[in-house]
Amino acid sequence: MTLSQNKIHVPARARAVFLDRDGVINRALKRDGKPYPPRNPGEFEILPGVPAALAKLKAAGFLLIVATNQPDVGRGSLAREAVEAIHREMLRQLPIDRVEVCYHAGRGDSECDCRKPKPGMLLRAAGELGIDLASSWMIGDRWRDVDCGRAAGCRTIFIDCDYAEELRQQPDYRARDLLEAAGMILAASAKTG
Repeated sequence: MTLSQNKIHVPARARAVFLDRDGVINRALKRDGKPYPPRNPGEFEILPGVPAALAKLKAAGFLLIVATNQPDVGRGSLAREAVEAIHREMLRQLPIDRVEVCYHAGRGDSECDCRKPKPGMLLRAAGELGIDLASSWMIGDRWRDVDCGRAAGCRTIFIDCDYAEELRQQPDYRARDLLEAAGMILAASAKTG
């Protein structure tokens, strides 16, 4: 499922920053060392520095695309309407161009090409918006995000939220938060022109 702002201006050779949602854009609810999504817009809390980070990336010409797994919908423990309400609120508050969502249950219950670590959400957005994936980035807080970005051909930044899970591949960079990650992207972009 895709949700986007009304009009997206896409340059001839678009660059994007793909962003995981929970733990990168908003505070993930942490239980037993694992992250969980907010269950409604009232629990949706944008992390400090996120608006400034996104404004800097937007000013540098990057498309901003959230790519998020929301398997609780497929598992029947969270209503799709609640997730879509959270996304409408996120789009209202932040300069995000598009939201790509995988609602499949995972855990072997669904074979799809969109559930991270598979790169389907990134590939779909790239195909529809003319994004150059080699000039783009994936930022996430879990191994699935790093593996997804790598599979799509993007550079990757891992935000370490100290979850009880290991990375399967090493990211290109590590950051404390999205604001630091944005600084890394802008510095790397300045070097490559």
